[in-house]
Amino acid sequence: MDTIQSDNYPIYFNNSIDELVNFIKKGNYSRFFILTDENTGIHCLPIVKSKIDGLGDYDLIEINAGEESKDIDFCIGVWKMLIDFGADRKSLLINLGGGVVTDLGGFAASTFKRGIDFVHVPTTLLSQVDASVGGKTGIDIDSIKNIIGTFTQPKAVFIEYDFLKTLPPRQILSGLAEMLKHGLIADSNYWEQLKSSDLKTPSAQLVHRSVEIKNTITIEDPKEKGIRKALNFGHTIGHAIETNSLINDHDPLSHGEAIAIGMICESYLAHKKTGLSAGELKEITSVFSDLYQRYTIAESSFDTLFTIMQKDKKNQDGQINCTLLTRIGQCNIDNICTEAELRESLIYYINL
Repeated sequence: MDTIQSDNYPIYFNNSIDELVNFIKKGNYSRFFILTDENTGIHCLPIVKSKIDGLGDYDLIEINAGEESKDIDFCIGVWKMLIDFGADRKSLLINLGGGVVTDLGGFAASTFKRGIDFVHVPTTLLSQVDASVGGKTGIDIDSIKNIIGTFTQPKAVFIEYDFLKTLPPRQILSGLAEMLKHGLIADSNYWEQLKSSDLKTPSAQLVHRSVEIKNTITIEDPKEKGIRKALNFGHTIGHAIETNSLINDHDPLSHGEAIAIGMICESYLAHKKTGLSAGELKEITSVFSDLYQRYTIAESSFDTLFTIMQKDKKNQDGQINCTLLTRIGQCNIDNICTEAELRESLIYYINL
């Protein structure tokens, strides 16, 4: 598969770890660091270390796996480790992991000494098709997702498809939600291709196509002033459900599981507000309902969910803002949704 050229950086798919080695050799960095979590440290780090040992001095920084690590305290920990290890402005941070590692690592690097170089080596499906591409970095505060962050592009992204073989099925499903979203907002043929594929193990070609779609959108609108908002489909409601689950559930929803619920709800809103047909609403609902387990949302939680939505960074003038489909493969950004409409969409999901 061809290398994809993004906004002044390449996204490698073939021999990606070898390409990482070449990148380090050519970079003339004073030293480099690898940020990872304990899961990636077991399953993926040994493969990377076998290739980079001998390239020069480097140090490992490990965080706990999970969204709970994407906060200011862990970020301070990363900054302190960089200081203790003697990082300077000619250092490189390699973010080896899922979306938490790439989001947190990108933010830490983009702010350390006013910015040092970083690259992403995404190891989950979600991070390969979403978090590692587009230049968003971020951390959570008070359970508000990605409320603090920067738009800073990595120097390169290295997508190693074989890393997906280390993932449990639930993690594949989490990333799959973002792939399905790409089809819904931008490419109806891709949506149809996904529907007819073995989605338990999405092919490397499907991963490549998802990255192409996201990359095309983010190049056109790197700072999310316009069309990039299309990528927020499902995320206004989905992020609220994810946040509430992280706070209250013993086994919280994954990002993709929550976004799948959000896309069902926001497809219902699209049917009511932006012309999505009843047939396509039924199709979307059926696809997500077949793939993802039902999640119980109590009506007593609606006030909490609405409060979380009111804090969403995508809002405008205090009003809750959604991206909604006009039909499968096309969408409309900047749709203000009322509390009553949002509640109605949640009831639609509850009553499926």
